[in-house]
Amino acid sequence: MGLLLLVPLLLLPGSYGLPFYNGFYYSNSANDQNPGNGHVKDLLNGVKLVVETPEETLFTYQGASVILPCRYHYEPALGSPRRVRIKWWKLSENGAPEKDVLVAIGLRHRSFGDYQGRVHLRQEKEHDVSLEIQDLRLEDYGRYRCEVIDGLEDESGLVELELRGVVFPYQSPNGRYQLNFHEGQQVCAEQGAVVASFEQLFRAWEEGLDWCNAGWLQDATVQYPIMLPRQPCGGPGLAPGVRSYGPRHRRLHRYDVFCFATALKGRVYYLEHPEKLTLTEAREACQEDDATIAKVGQLFAAWKFHGLDRCDAGWLADGSVRYPVVHPHPNCGPPEPGVRSFGFPDPQSRLYGLSRT
Repeated sequence: MGLLLLVPLLLLPGSYGLPFYNGFYYSNSANDQNPGNGHVKDLLNGVKLVVETPEETLFTYQGASVILPCRYHYEPALGSPRRVRIKWWKLSENGAPEKDVLVAIGLRHRSFGDYQGRVHLRQEKEHDVSLEIQDLRLEDYGRYRCEVIDGLEDESGLVELELRGVVFPYQSPNGRYQLNFHEGQQVCAEQGAVVASFEQLFRAWEEGLDWCNAGWLQDATVQYPIMLPRQPCGGPGLAPGVRSYGPRHRRLHRYDVFCFATALKGRVYYLEHPEKLTLTEAREACQEDDATIAKVGQLFAAWKFHGLDRCDAGWLADGSVRYPVVHPHPNCGPPEPGVRSFGFPDPQSRLYGLSRT
């Protein structure tokens, strides 16, 4: 019952959307207008440089490889190839700075920062400058810009990358509303996750997430999702939705946090053991089985993506005790699917088993 590695999903988007013009539309005619902004710009006697990227968001998983499509062409086509410079970078979001990813001229290229060794241009066909990212990480999701530079002219397109994952609320072992923003970031990271974005929380609410305690989001706002309005959660008179307290002070204010975990590279399973274990004994039992005790984010991901269903509660790495239910049944908690929690019991108690990866 050792660790089993899963084959990561390789997402190969097969179609390209309409061109993205980045504020300028190159036209054969000086009278042509871009409906979006009205700018006109010519390249080499009326030849247009057009960059094409997909309009739809690309979805993939942590640990997988993904191709961000980007192609360019000239209208009308040029008789001889031109030397261009390609630049990919990740756009700024929620206060995070922009990140250079890769620059290339011909066959020469350079990657930057955390992307070194994980990115390269496909360049399998003429004018194909798609970017492949390998071993995707939680922090890789976001918006990427593909820029083609021809002399003094440049054009670019936008590609949005989203990881498939699960949002879960997290509360400190010390109780409700004990975490400032930075502590929220830390506890999410410790549980194999990152702080969720508003878009991820909203998507989770659309899928049925209902939680009355407010928590930090990636942009340092504090919000909570409500499916069933009720008195302790803003009152029954308000419509369902994601309620917001707005931005809060990152250091002084304290709430819970919403974390986002993506699909696993390995497997979470319940360790069959003849006796119930303390938290320390549970950690040791996992090591003896060539595994590690599971984190909260890993358990949620296993429940969401691999259908982990177990009515027996087990220890997790943070000292909490939880169990995942996909198909609710009698004597196994509420009638809805979810990951149930017994909170943070005495670590010396011998009432629980363990989940591991």
